[in-house]
Amino acid sequence: MSTDLSKAVGYATPDKDVSWNKRDLLTYAVGVGAKADDFPFVYELDSNFSALPTYPVVLPLKQDGQDVNLFKERASGIGGVPGMPKLDPNRMLHGSQSIEILKKLPLVSGPGWKWKSRYTGVSENKSGIVLMLENTLVDSQGVPYAKLYSSTFNLGAKATGQPFSEENPPTRAGLDHQGPDEPEQAIIFRLSGDYNPLHIDPTIGKSAGFGGVILHGLSTFGFAARGLIKEVGGNDPDALKFFGVRFTSPVKPGDGLETRVWEVGTRNDGTVEVCFETKSLGSGKVSLGGGIAYIKKGRSKAAKL
Repeated sequence: MSTDLSKAVGYATPDKDVSWNKRDLLTYAVGVGAKADDFPFVYELDSNFSALPTYPVVLPLKQDGQDVNLFKERASGIGGVPGMPKLDPNRMLHGSQSIEILKKLPLVSGPGWKWKSRYTGVSENKSGIVLMLENTLVDSQGVPYAKLYSSTFNLGAKATGQPFSEENPPTRAGLDHQGPDEPEQAIIFRLSGDYNPLHIDPTIGKSAGFGGVILHGLSTFGFAARGLIKEVGGNDPDALKFFGVRFTSPVKPGDGLETRVWEVGTRNDGTVEVCFETKSLGSGKVSLGGGIAYIKKGRSKAAKL
């Protein structure tokens, strides 16, 4: 296959079959640090038991399986994208991620759910290649439940060796929340479907230049979303409507995480717009930057935002 990055823009990948059950939702919740008082997310008999609204981010790797998977095989689909060179899954990092919640997820998917993706942009610089994706989760009738946008940074990848960028983009207060990031957090989060060895094998992390194991970016993503739902939304599972970040620095398992939130204003739909950033207390660096969320305020100390 010839290398021509412009051919990747607009390419729609084959749909993926996806599914989940209540146990998957519980596993994801503890994978992003849910605690004993987060009953709507950790206790299946709670009257308000619900999926954390960010759960869909794990589906492109979990897909419809209930066993462990081989990350290299799940990530190998990029090799079939027109115009793309061969990419190394062990040097693939999350660059950004957002999710817009369109409808509340059922507790059990049932058959027929699909994950739809298309490439909306690609760029090459001296450090590697960045790919941008638009993703949609739809049910068996084609009804969309979530719209997600993400980018992946492929360290060291080269197409022509020259700077390149093309994009077909889609149309579309101070509060602190601290939470422990347990040393075993990456071991727990990988059970939701992302079995990339970078997050468990220190030799892989060292060879990639990270000095050892790093936490999944989507686990940090979930930590921050859960913090906003708890502190701003009063732990209402339906409070969060949109959540997006840039991944700015890796986090090591065992680092504490602190999310700082500032209210921007009230939107016409009654939600508040907030800006936020999440910092690793281990390194002192911001790990999630440029955060923005739309969320309904609940009965919590966030009323003082």
